[in-house]
Amino acid sequence: MLNAFLWAALAASALVLGAVAGITIKRVPKNWIGLALAFGAGALFSSIAFELTVVAFENGGFTTLALGLAAGALTYYLGNTWLKHRGRPRRGQPKSEGRGLSIVLGAVLDGIPESIVLGAMILAGGAVSPAFFAAVLLSNVPEGFSASADLHREGRDPKWILGLWTLVVVASGVASALAWLLLDEAGPAIPFVQAFAAGGLITMLVDTMIPEAYEDSGDRAGLVTVLGFALAFLLSSMS
Repeated sequence: MLNAFLWAALAASALVLGAVAGITIKRVPKNWIGLALAFGAGALFSSIAFELTVVAFENGGFTTLALGLAAGALTYYLGNTWLKHRGRPRRGQPKSEGRGLSIVLGAVLDGIPESIVLGAMILAGGAVSPAFFAAVLLSNVPEGFSASADLHREGRDPKWILGLWTLVVVASGVASALAWLLLDEAGPAIPFVQAFAAGGLITMLVDTMIPEAYEDSGDRAGLVTVLGFALAFLLSSMS
């Protein structure tokens, strides 16, 4: 159980590393943030397609996949709508206000299911797939960087930002440990959880990451998105 907690927490800690970079680099150019978003989006597309959706379909069937996708998409949509309403920018504030928390929400919807998968891997074989672990790191760093740079630019205190990501890390570790403990009972639910993550992430990518990546970095966003996808797919195919 401790191994499951530590592996998931280590994978999620890449969010904190990205956050530190996003906070400490003074006056992060907007195009840097956009390119980081694009790269992370490409890596997430690969994870959605090959680590979440395909596996959920193979293990749970079409009905489970469809229900999970719908539930994840609606959860992100409703959560993001609430965040935007709660943090609606006043007159004169930038329209991008609040997008950092939107990316954090997407990271949570992604990180918890990923942690469950890591816990399942450890229970089944005693080890984590190096390719899957590397793909998680590859997507987490840009997510942490771009979201934290936005939050810092929106006036959030650095300690608050790091504390928020630390909570995500702890929650990921706990999710992995619980999966290790309860897998026999919760095993049939895992495909649904994977599909849920996929649905939430697709919605987040289209609503937040991709539009902001293009807005901040222009046409180069497409090229960097393909790069992130290709590298993540390469890592996944090595497993």
